[in-house]
Amino acid sequence: MSTTTRRGFLKQSAAAAVAVPYFLSSQQPTLAQRRQAPSDRLRMGCIGVGSMGRGNAHGFNGITEIVALCDVDSAHIDATKESGIGRGREIDSYKDYRKMLERNDIDVVSISTPDHWHTKICIEAMQAGKHVFCEKPLTLTIEENQLMRAACKKYNKVFQVGTQQRAQRDQFALATLMIRKGLLGKIQKITCNIDGGSTSGPIPVASVPETLDWEMWLGQAPLVDFRASPERRNSDNPRSLPRNSRAHEEFRWWYEYSGGKFTDWGAHHIDCAMWALDVLGEGQGPVKVNPLIAEHPVPYENGWPTLDDRYNTSHRFDIECTFEDGVAMHVVSQSPDGNGILFEGTEGRIHVNRGRIAGRPFEEIRDNVGNMFPAEEFNKLYNGKPFEGHKENFIRCIREGGLPVSDVYTHIQAMTVCHLCVIAARLGREVLWDPRDGRALDVQAQSFVAREQRRGYEIPRV
Repeated sequence: MSTTTRRGFLKQSAAAAVAVPYFLSSQQPTLAQRRQAPSDRLRMGCIGVGSMGRGNAHGFNGITEIVALCDVDSAHIDATKESGIGRGREIDSYKDYRKMLERNDIDVVSISTPDHWHTKICIEAMQAGKHVFCEKPLTLTIEENQLMRAACKKYNKVFQVGTQQRAQRDQFALATLMIRKGLLGKIQKITCNIDGGSTSGPIPVASVPETLDWEMWLGQAPLVDFRASPERRNSDNPRSLPRNSRAHEEFRWWYEYSGGKFTDWGAHHIDCAMWALDVLGEGQGPVKVNPLIAEHPVPYENGWPTLDDRYNTSHRFDIECTFEDGVAMHVVSQSPDGNGILFEGTEGRIHVNRGRIAGRPFEEIRDNVGNMFPAEEFNKLYNGKPFEGHKENFIRCIREGGLPVSDVYTHIQAMTVCHLCVIAARLGREVLWDPRDGRALDVQAQSFVAREQRRGYEIPRV
């Protein structure tokens, strides 16, 4: 088989993305294709190369040609280069992602920034003609879901969300096929255990590290003091992060930049629960979200934290999301089965996590899975593509056209539920929701659907 050149397949994929919504293929990428010469690979820029971004860069290294790294903290760039990205090649560095997006020789970007930057960079990357791989959770608000959907429809680039649980064939994909085939009967209740969030005491104002552009890191969020505890996670490592801070990996414990565990792990388990139920279409979702338990590290008034010197996302919770057909999905910080998703139906129950599926319905078919669910069944979940690695699926869709397995349109439906959990937890009361109109049925709850963006960091509206 001849090897398609980079220039050739870019032209082909542009046409295929428009003309072929679902490209049926059973051919897996060969080892030779994975090891194509650099001139034949897609050229990638990585935006955000902290711990998760560095891991994504290594995952793409070899199946793409990484030519540029971008981070508002130069220490992250240095650490990524030292970790072996590029194998000795010169890789360009940027602090401002907009400079990277100006490059016509970059075909695709990987975005692994804190959550509050995702939507703006994604839309601007598509405007610049790039295909996009973006880490979960994709958005910060429900309004950002709507902005992202509109941009994806307009620019028609291949876009994969980093919800890699969908690529776990023997866990979440198999559980999805079992449920859609009716092996549990009618689903009555779902429990998504996403574990509890972190708490902290007061975190003092601190000097901004010399390597970090703090004002740029804040982006659309309010301009506030940098905070970091003097203690380090590893006192023997001078690069070790503070135990508590407002930045980097701790961003997810502040509602200003994230949704806590509701969006962090909710983007995985809520997504896979709704994937299994096949309720990720536009206009689908819960009609009622009720916080049975919603504890925060700080007191709240009218949905707003009353202290600004410590983590503020919910750490203990049980949020009941009720769908139109009466199915109740509980998003909890603790359960007897542990982290994972418990599906309970009229014919039995299964619990699935990243390590296994457990429960009588699975035990009854364990030795016959291959016959009951041949490869073609899994490929249907992949929009007609062969079941393969998450990043490989993304690259295949750029080459061939079609939707990747974690497409934007289904993911933002799950993200809406994650954000509704945040809103209900912050308000401490039930929120009624109209999934078809995408609106809360009371003024106060609706006011949390969007956030004011700091001047100069507004998200494009297309």
